[in-house]
Amino acid sequence: MSRHDLQPKADQPYVVRATIGWDRPLQTYFAQVFFRTEDEPDEGEALIWFGTEPGELLTAEAAIAVVAPHAEVPIGLADELDAEMRATIGMKDGQHQAAAKRSLFGSIH
Repeated sequence: MSRHDLQPKADQPYVVRATIGWDRPLQTYFAQVFFRTEDEPDEGEALIWFGTEPGELLTAEAAIAVVAPHAEVPIGLADELDAEMRATIGMKDGQHQAAAKRSLFGSIH
């Protein structure tokens, strides 16, 4: 799994951070935006979260589109995410990952 924490845009005072990356076991990119809440003013709560289902976000650009309104996206991030995804080609689920997928999704595919 890859993970990049992004800084909020200056015009987004309620955003604490955004996180984006590649989840190899689910074969999806993921994107989260954490907002300040009364209960979590410093850490924030992920009120926007995509990429929790297998294959939900198939491209780095789709994940970036989720966070771009809220966070600064570094130049070249899509290429970096794609490289991180390609580096996982051919890797197989371990015993615990396969068991979790069967439990959550009924299959390891």
